[in-house]
Amino acid sequence: MPLLHLKPQPAWRTPPGVPHRHSCRCTVPLVLLLTLPLLASDRLQNEITRLAKVTDGEVGLTAIHIESGRRVSFHETDRFPMASTFKVPIAVQLLSRIDRGEVRLDQMVTIEPHDLHPGSGEISNLLKQPGVVLSVRNLMELMLLISDNSATDIMLRLAGGPEAVTSKMRDLGITGINVNRPTVRLIAEWIGADLPPEQNWTPDLWSHLFQAVPPDTRKAAEAKFNTDPRDTAQPAAMADLLLKIYNTKLELLLDIMRRCQTGDARIKGMLPPDTIVAHKTGSIGGTINDVGIVTLPDNAGHVVLALFVKQGTKSEASEKAIAQIARTVYDYFLFMK
Repeated sequence: MPLLHLKPQPAWRTPPGVPHRHSCRCTVPLVLLLTLPLLASDRLQNEITRLAKVTDGEVGLTAIHIESGRRVSFHETDRFPMASTFKVPIAVQLLSRIDRGEVRLDQMVTIEPHDLHPGSGEISNLLKQPGVVLSVRNLMELMLLISDNSATDIMLRLAGGPEAVTSKMRDLGITGINVNRPTVRLIAEWIGADLPPEQNWTPDLWSHLFQAVPPDTRKAAEAKFNTDPRDTAQPAAMADLLLKIYNTKLELLLDIMRRCQTGDARIKGMLPPDTIVAHKTGSIGGTINDVGIVTLPDNAGHVVLALFVKQGTKSEASEKAIAQIARTVYDYFLFMK
């Protein structure tokens, strides 16, 4: 008979002269009580495995409860395309240059025609003529709030380029994040388009250039992109970077990430209303990502979440998987104190 069904002997069966022991009235053996947290952790792992099947893509996860250090993971050392989540390490490197006085937040940057790049965001849609000037802070907010790719490539340039960002990650002890290309080159290589020299880039170029790529070339380029180690991250590495951002109190970055306007159906998708989430999303092809820091209610702490999906065929299913896994992890760390 299973241990959980064992019952203590009635008092009238206690041999004469033997004192009653209150501990014998416990219906659950002490050894089982001690293993309950482990059993809950196993259930969490099993639930994440089940929810990962909501999408036909490959899911990667690292979650860390900051205050306790407890951690849960799923394919956390696999490589995933970062897409726009690479804007977080770019911001970290740029802020380090600002701290050293090499760049200023109020420094003004003139937006040139070749700076207007394709993809997400608004600058290239709104600013067709040269002569617009924005501050570094303005551009950083556009990069993180609405994931503007034009602002991102300018910020990457001011951060010292991809090599400087990757080097900063190594300085922080993070080996699982590689930043290698500006967004304009990343998108072009994902589509399979050959870029002309930079001085020939114009806002009108991109649609004509990308539409000219034959379907077979595009399909082959995307397959190559999915196995390319460039501009990829391990969920574990991204989570460690977010943990360092929190612990070093990069409040400017955290404040902007709390106001992120993209990806409401991802980490935030199933969380209670008004949950504070400082996050950054990323999307390209079959890649759907969201990484950030969730504040738990009732002083239960904070949870770092790095959630990646690659090679999925339906973005809605990938977003649903991210939302459901995020809620499961949220509930686990809220109630398992």
